[in-house]
Amino acid sequence: MANTYTQIHIQFVFAVKFRNAQITEAIKEELYKYISGIVQNYNHKLLAINGMPDHIHIFIGMRPTQSISDLMKEVKGGSSLWINSRKVLNEKFEWQEGYGAFSYSKSHLQNVIHYINNQELHHKKMSFKEEYLDFLTKFEIDFDEKYTFHDLL
Repeated sequence: MANTYTQIHIQFVFAVKFRNAQITEAIKEELYKYISGIVQNYNHKLLAINGMPDHIHIFIGMRPTQSISDLMKEVKGGSSLWINSRKVLNEKFEWQEGYGAFSYSKSHLQNVIHYINNQELHHKKMSFKEEYLDFLTKFEIDFDEKYTFHDLL
């Protein structure tokens, strides 16, 4: 679009269904490359991607040509299909319903990138659930915890 100027930085956070630790070292790097490709195919700029066996963080410079929900549908759906088609897990892979999307100003970019790149160190002190609820609280997002996480019954 001519004469359209934006600066939109979004961190997405979402979990494996039931927070199962299915993002193994064997698939992690290729999964991140695959998701990066999806993001870039929609002309967004990938700034950082990392996570833990039960969840993922993606930080992008987002173009206004696609909605957040449409991008997440493509990322989560496409990556689930990719993992399952490779038959690298003993069970079906699924992302948990929903996601967090948190916006940042340009002055916060390096801190967010550093935070995402250091997930392993961060999660020695805090669980994913604690981290996610902390994001929701810090960003002053109203939520009902019973709808935030789905545990195995």
